[in-house]
Amino acid sequence: MTREELLKAIDEKYGAMGQNPDTYLSGLLHSEPITYWDYIQVDALLGLQIQRTNLKDEMVFIMYHQINELLFKMILWEMDQVSHDDAISTQKFTKHLDRISRYFDMLSNSFTIMGEGMDVDQYMKFRDTLTPASGFQSAQYRKIEFASTELINLIDYRFRKSIDRNTPYNHAFDHLYWQAAGLDHKTGQKSKLLSNFENKYREDFIGFMKEYNSINLWTKFKTLPEADRKDLKLINSMRHYDHTVNVKWVMHHFNAARKYLESGKEAVEATGGSEWQKYMHPRYQRRIFFPELWTEEEMENWGVDNLEDHADLSDASQIRL
Repeated sequence: MTREELLKAIDEKYGAMGQNPDTYLSGLLHSEPITYWDYIQVDALLGLQIQRTNLKDEMVFIMYHQINELLFKMILWEMDQVSHDDAISTQKFTKHLDRISRYFDMLSNSFTIMGEGMDVDQYMKFRDTLTPASGFQSAQYRKIEFASTELINLIDYRFRKSIDRNTPYNHAFDHLYWQAAGLDHKTGQKSKLLSNFENKYREDFIGFMKEYNSINLWTKFKTLPEADRKDLKLINSMRHYDHTVNVKWVMHHFNAARKYLESGKEAVEATGGSEWQKYMHPRYQRRIFFPELWTEEEMENWGVDNLEDHADLSDASQIRL
């Protein structure tokens, strides 16, 4: 674009807004050029790591989880572009789903940073200062689940037959699969972990559940034309995402937790007090975002057999569309 064309485009842009383009050009004349550190907000970002102890490896723990939260934000950003597009194409759906999967691939492959990057004795000391906080309380991760699938697929298996689309959101919320991990099994009452979490986010979650009730990835997929729903590339992207989040990433997390929590003579509970083995392991939860894209055998072996090698289909007729 020539200088004349550029100035004309600026005139048209700000004229359409009812603004004087000369004012914006004058502001540009006097403004300082942007720097990397200002654009990325490096000083603010590097000031967010606040340790509770003087143990060096606590810094690894803090930064690793902050990186996770940044990636969760990137995932939600991509999901928003799929869910709020009323006329989304198969190509766009697949593009954003592949981006989301790459972020979760990165998360899955990053657990050695924490699993191998902290001394066990240091971790076992600073973790006591974290009670009752837990990674369980990641609100962004819960929103990723809500934006991925229909609520029924996030309900505790024991209650699914009693819950349908007419069930009030508050009732459904109280029967989500992760609620069981937040109960004190000695008293039957909600743990401090769960009550703190709900006090902070419950209303936000209910609103988010309502928003994504009919535009989550799974419902969005089912609204595509029949030919698009049989697109093998899109199906494989959906399956890859489902398996990566609900088996691969979970198992890497599970194994990293087991290394530390079972490192001593006696196994210890998670900082939030949950039965972390049953809460985390996919063979107990069998959480599946896109159930109709898997065979009965695959779902039966969810989290038991390694589906990774055959998560991609060569023939879409194998699944129950």
